[in-house]
Amino acid sequence: MTATVPAGAARPARPPARPSDRATAPAPDHGTAPVTELVTEVVTDEDAFAALAPAWERLFGRCAAATPFQTHAWLYSWWLSYGRPGRLRLLVVRAGGELVAVAPLMLVRRPLPALVPLGGTVSDYADVLLDDGDDGRAAEALAGALADAARTALVDFREVRPGGAVERVYDRWPGPCRAVPDSLCLELPAVPMDELVARLPSSKTGQRARAKLRRLAALGVRRRAVDPEEVPAALGRLLELHALQWQGRKVTSEHLRPRFREHLVRAVGPMVRSGNAVVTEFLLDDEVVAVDLTLLSDSLSGGYLYGAHPVLRQRKADVAVMLLDACTRHSGGGQRGALSLLRGDEPYKHHWRPRRVVNRRLLLARRRTAWLLAAVLCDTVARQRGREVLHRWRGGNRG
Repeated sequence: MTATVPAGAARPARPPARPSDRATAPAPDHGTAPVTELVTEVVTDEDAFAALAPAWERLFGRCAAATPFQTHAWLYSWWLSYGRPGRLRLLVVRAGGELVAVAPLMLVRRPLPALVPLGGTVSDYADVLLDDGDDGRAAEALAGALADAARTALVDFREVRPGGAVERVYDRWPGPCRAVPDSLCLELPAVPMDELVARLPSSKTGQRARAKLRRLAALGVRRRAVDPEEVPAALGRLLELHALQWQGRKVTSEHLRPRFREHLVRAVGPMVRSGNAVVTEFLLDDEVVAVDLTLLSDSLSGGYLYGAHPVLRQRKADVAVMLLDACTRHSGGGQRGALSLLRGDEPYKHHWRPRRVVNRRLLLARRRTAWLLAAVLCDTVARQRGREVLHRWRGGNRG
C-alpha cells in the first residue's frame, strides 16, 4: 500500500515557498521540449518498499555521491531487522514513472519527534538518492515533500558525508535549518597498496609495511572472494571470528545480536551480486582464519567488518595490513573516490596518513518546529563542551 502526501492520490510536486536567500531551482525550458511533470508520494508499506528495488537500484547508479549504505538491499534489510510498524516514510519523486529522487526515512518519537534516515547506527553514512542529471526540480520537489511530511517533526539527517546528495535538498529547504559536525571518518586515496606504502612519512615506516606484507606471504596466507551463494556461511564465520577476537574485551554489542546477523546475511548476498560488496576469506593451512566484508560504491570502498582468529597474531601476522591490502584490491585502481576507513579515530588508522573527513548533521525544521531544532542545537553544544571538559581533565590527570 502506498500512502500519498497529503492523503489521497499522488499529487504533482509543488516547489516550496523559499526565503529570498535560498538557492532556487533553474527555470524549466518552455521552448520546444515539454517539461516532464514530477510526482511525489510517501511510501509507508513494507511490500511497496520491496517492490521499489529495480527502480531504486537504477537511481542508485545515477547518483555518484551514493555510498553502499544507500543501496536498496542494505536499507530494506535494515528495515526488516530494525524497523517499527507504522513508522516507515519513503519519500519518492518520479518523472515519467521513473524514480529521480528518494529520501529513505522513518518517524521516531523520542527523544523528540523526528524524521530520521533508515540505516541507524549500523550504517556509517546516511543520504538521499538524487539523479545526477537533475536540473534542480527534483531536489526542489523532494524538499517540498519533506516539508509536507515533517508536519510537527524535525528532519534530522545524521552522518552525511561531505558532498552528499541531501546537501542539494538542504540548499532548497523552505524553513529554518542548520548544519553541525557529526562523526569523524578517515579516508585514504583509492590507490593500490604499493602507492599507499609510498605515502608513508619515512622510508623506515615504508620498509616496515613491506616487511609485514612479505611476512603474510611467507606464512602462506591466501585469500579468496566468496561467491554470492556462499555469503551466508561466510558471514556466519565472520561473526564467529569477530566474537572470538573480542572475547574478554569491550565489543560493539549490536554485532553479536541475531537481528544484526539476519540483516547482514539478507543484505550482503544481493550486494555481492550487484558489485556493491565483496566478502573475502583468508586461509592459513587450508583453514579460514579471517573473513572481511568490504562495501563498495562509485564514491568509495570501505572495510565494514571483519573477524580474525587469534592464531594470526600468534603467528606474527599484521591483521590490519592484511585487511587493508585486500581492500585496496577492490578500490578500482583510483577510480573510486576514496578508500574509507569509516567512522572512528583508532590509532592504527593513523599509521597510513589518512585525511580527516567530518560527517555533517543536517537539521531541517518548519517554522512551527523551530523550537525542536533549537533544542537539538542546545543539546549538541552541551555534549561538545562536556567532551572538551573531560578531555582537558584526562590530560591534566596524565600530567
